[in-house]
Amino acid sequence: MAKIVGIGETVLDIIFDQDNQPLSARPGGSVFNAMVSVARSGHEAQMISETGADHVGDIICKFLRDNGIYDTCVKRNAGSQSHLALAFLDSEKKANYQFYKDYSTQQIDFITPSMATGDALLFGSFFAINKRLRPNVLHVLQTARQAGAMLFYDVNFRPTHSREAASLWPLIEQNMRLSHIVKGSDEDIQNMLGTTDWRQAYADVIRPLCPFFICTQGKDGATLLSPDGETSVDARQLTPVSTVGAGDSFNAGTLCGLIDAGATAAAASQPGFTKTVAAAMQNGIDFASEVCQSLDNYIAPRR
Repeated sequence: MAKIVGIGETVLDIIFDQDNQPLSARPGGSVFNAMVSVARSGHEAQMISETGADHVGDIICKFLRDNGIYDTCVKRNAGSQSHLALAFLDSEKKANYQFYKDYSTQQIDFITPSMATGDALLFGSFFAINKRLRPNVLHVLQTARQAGAMLFYDVNFRPTHSREAASLWPLIEQNMRLSHIVKGSDEDIQNMLGTTDWRQAYADVIRPLCPFFICTQGKDGATLLSPDGETSVDARQLTPVSTVGAGDSFNAGTLCGLIDAGATAAAASQPGFTKTVAAAMQNGIDFASEVCQSLDNYIAPRR
């Protein structure tokens, strides 16, 4: 069976309610959350990351193993602390984040897992454009591309980095050129490109770099923009408990749908790929809907 590999940060997510009372603490990180959903759905998953050689790091790595995810490529950094993410839920259960990270201590020294045609690589967030990590991250992306794996890039560009958007753009552009599918929310586009018109952003900026772009719009669902036109997938109407991890689970569900359909990197240049991606996005909506109805950042185990 084809596998899905993720490269990204690991954190401990602490979620607070509207009264600033802690509700839960879960191992997390954008790609991390997605990989847990991938593994819980019955697909093979592997995680490339780094964390501190501390108690929080122990919790994170044990959680990966308990969920059947290979952690042989997770670097434990002695003398550094694992990262924390505080998520404050508003009245609509959307999260406002505060991050506690020491980027200066981040380092990766790992063995890149073998990848092959039919496999997929998920990457994104600031981790993918962190200049300190960039040489090793780029090596993984180029290795995956050369091996024939499908690259799925979730830009996940936070407001905290908006002022750096211009200086970070060359790295984002390089990531998009290497990718077969780019995904971002309408908020990501505004934070990254300073516009609310994500359709125009696709036409002017993203399409020349990567022709397949998925824009998620929260309760309004998701839209695939491609050379074949525009295809929308509706969100489910529900009352969310938490939206933390919803976008990550959308990525997981979409990638699992693509793997199940036998989609490969080569298929991205063939007729019919748009329909394949659109169908996989429905699986992404299903995963995201489930996650929105719990305090977990990932779907429930299927086994």
